[in-house]
Amino acid sequence: MERPAPDTAGDLIRWASFSCALVPVVLLGYGTSLAGAAGAALGLAAVTAVCRLLLRQSERGAARASAEEGAPRRGRHGRVGSGAHRGGRHSGGDTPVD
Repeated sequence: MERPAPDTAGDLIRWASFSCALVPVVLLGYGTSLAGAAGAALGLAAVTAVCRLLLRQSERGAARASAEEGAPRRGRHGRVGSGAHRGGRHSGGDTPVD
């Protein structure tokens, strides 16, 4: 029985969100002003949001790349095949071409 892949990006985002809540509490406990703790919380939230966006974009790109691995390779003009006999002039057998 195959187990589903762990959601590492989701775990990372959950820990980052937890840190966004914990850091201001610790800062207030050590005597930082409310404005300073709020600023730190907002900064961490912004960084977390950007990281989440980049992680999800990376996951989509990786999924797209793995889906394309099974697809046949396409040539310059979108046709499947090696393209060895495409284009140019073809002679009829062994007759020379002018």
